[in-house]
Amino acid sequence: MVEIDALSAGLRSVEAELLAVGVFKGEDAPEEIRELAGDAISSGDFSGREGETLLIYSRGAISAPRLLLVGLGERARFDRERLRRASATAAKKARSLKRESAAFALAVPEGEGTEDAAQAAAEGAALGLYRFDRYKTKEDDEPAELASFTLVADDAGAANRGAEIGVKVAAGAMLARDLANEPGNVATPTYLAERAQEIAGRYGMQTTVLDRAGAAEEGLSGLLAVARGSEEEPRFIVLEHRRGGESAPVVLVGKAVTFDSGGISLKPHSGMEEMKYDMGGGAAVLGAMEAVGALGLPLNVVAIVPATENLPSGKAYKPGDVIRLHSGKTAEIVSTDAEGRMILADALSYARRYEPAAVVDCATLTGACMVALGHHASGLMGNDEDLIAEVQTAGEKSGERAWPLPLFEEYTEQIRGNTADIKNSGGRFGGALTAGAFLKEFADYPWAHLDIAGTAWLEERARNAYTPRGATGTPARLLVELLRGRAA
Repeated sequence: MVEIDALSAGLRSVEAELLAVGVFKGEDAPEEIRELAGDAISSGDFSGREGETLLIYSRGAISAPRLLLVGLGERARFDRERLRRASATAAKKARSLKRESAAFALAVPEGEGTEDAAQAAAEGAALGLYRFDRYKTKEDDEPAELASFTLVADDAGAANRGAEIGVKVAAGAMLARDLANEPGNVATPTYLAERAQEIAGRYGMQTTVLDRAGAAEEGLSGLLAVARGSEEEPRFIVLEHRRGGESAPVVLVGKAVTFDSGGISLKPHSGMEEMKYDMGGGAAVLGAMEAVGALGLPLNVVAIVPATENLPSGKAYKPGDVIRLHSGKTAEIVSTDAEGRMILADALSYARRYEPAAVVDCATLTGACMVALGHHASGLMGNDEDLIAEVQTAGEKSGERAWPLPLFEEYTEQIRGNTADIKNSGGRFGGALTAGAFLKEFADYPWAHLDIAGTAWLEERARNAYTPRGATGTPARLLVELLRGRAA
């Protein structure tokens, strides 16, 4: 991972192979480099449009041999998210030019402090440089990665503090990306449990991992029903970060279906290879716990990750089956492809033993949410308006936006069962909301649900400067921002 730090220096004297400087649309470049950049701006070669870049060779006019102008867009619209993207653009350009060191003049959005701005810039640079290429054959002459990225700021102390936080948050998000990008024959439930145990070992967390027999003894019937069709053992993973004394914990729950064929209710074959990312919620929760541990947050956090495959076989659970879940409620199976809510129901019920201050679950739960919100916001539901607002605020700060959706009583009526208490699908209409209503039946504490089906995995057209095609790590950074807010 690139080393990110900060210094205070005049732009002319910054020693790096590339110096990136942000320019607002319709404004001049900073005075120190105006001689180099002025002609490009006045001639119209560079307008400062968001994401636009222009490379200039300094020819000794400044210490850095290359100057990169990065468009920041309109000053009035410049915020943390646009800063994240500008920083990512600079870092990626430096790498594409095969530079080993780069510097970025930190532009602080109006109303923000240097520390928060540096955190956003560090996140953007680290996440922008992310690649998942471990299964590609490497060429001997491949260029070196960008080794150092320096933020140039007036207050180097605050910028260094922010950069350190940003690097740790980004590392958690990149762990989440790695887990979700791994093929299903690698990232099995057992593999996720092993990664969780590694996190626990690094940061002194408590860990509990239940196998099939342990899940049966605990009564995790939803998880076991989904797992019946697979030869792979399920795992019920619990991590506990205990730094908050006697205070009630925040519980994070993440769906981890490591491959989802739909089971007996088989999915269409087209695009099924992407169902390796149906564990994106669990990956994000583990990534968040990596950051929680690295940051040493002074609060109690519990992570619960139910993990299984969902495959068809002679042993698989079937439409029409009735399952008595961990809470004692019974669920009638309408579709075996509505498996995520089955394993989450057990996890939400299990969470009660912690008498939590709040529970947030995240899951690639419904295509219906993707239809409603696309790839640019997660669906947000819950039973506590204050918690919903808190999650939404964390999403805005982290750039992983979430949009509130309703859970009216009518959606609960749609899932009333014919032969059981409830059914695991309410039909085509309002699918994201009936899924949320199903989960609500198991949450008798402050609870919020994030449907990340559209945000956990991106196609080419939905990318931004720091988010590649494939797994995004969403909402790991949102969860960390939420927890940092509580810790503060």
